[in-house]
Amino acid sequence: MDILSVIGVVLGLVAVIGGSVLKGSGIAALWNGAAFLIVIVGTFGAVLVQVRLQAFLHGFRILRWIFMPPDGDGERLLKKVLEWSHIARRDGLLALEPIVEQETDDFLRKGMQLLVDGAEPETIRHVLEVELSSREEFDRQGARVFESLGTYAPTLGIIGAVMGLIAVMHNLSEPSKLGAGIATAFVATIYGIATANLLFLPISNKLKSVIRRNSVQRELIIDGLLGIARGDNARSIEAKLRGYLR
Repeated sequence: MDILSVIGVVLGLVAVIGGSVLKGSGIAALWNGAAFLIVIVGTFGAVLVQVRLQAFLHGFRILRWIFMPPDGDGERLLKKVLEWSHIARRDGLLALEPIVEQETDDFLRKGMQLLVDGAEPETIRHVLEVELSSREEFDRQGARVFESLGTYAPTLGIIGAVMGLIAVMHNLSEPSKLGAGIATAFVATIYGIATANLLFLPISNKLKSVIRRNSVQRELIIDGLLGIARGDNARSIEAKLRGYLR
C-alpha cells in the first residue's frame, strides 16, 4: 500500500470540502448536476475521441498502482538473480528449468526460458529489450489517459462557466433563476480545476514514476540474465546490478 497516495487523496478532499464548509457554503454547494455533466462527462468524451480503446481500458487497469504498486523490492530481485547465477555456474543452465516453471512474472519467465534454451546473449538482449520497450510504451499510453483528462478538464470547466453565465443572461428578468446559472458557472470551474490538479494530473505523474521504476527493474533483469548467459561470476554481476538500486 502506497501510504503517500492515500494521504494525498485524503488531504485533497479535506482541502476542497473543508474549505467549502469553512467558507460557509456547505457540502451541498459543491454538487451541481449540470456542471458535472458538462465537465466530467464532457472530459471523458473528449478523451475517448483521442485514445485507443485498449489504451483507455489499460489506463484504468493500472489505476490500482496508485495505491498498490507492483513489487518494487530491487534488493530481493538482485538476490534472486545472484542465486540463479550460482546455480547456473554450479549445475549448468538446464538446472534453472524448474525455476522457470515456478516464476510468476511473465517478463522474467520469458528471459529465463531463453536462457535455459541456450540463446545467445545478444539474442536474449534483443528479445527482452523489444518486450521492455513495448510494455513501457503501452503502460505510458495508459498513464497518458489521465494526463489527457487533466488537460481537458479545466477547459470543460471554462465551458461550463460560460454556459452558466449564458443562462444567467437569459434569465435576468427572472431573479429566481439567476442562482442556478451562477451556481453552474462557479461549480463547473471548481470541477474542472480541482479534478485536473488534485486527481487526474497527479495520478498520471504517479503512474509514470511507477512505470519507470518497473522498467528499471526489467533492465536489471536483462543485465542479470546476460551476465548469467556469459558465465560471469556472481561478484561481477552484483557489482553491475547494484547500480540499478536507488
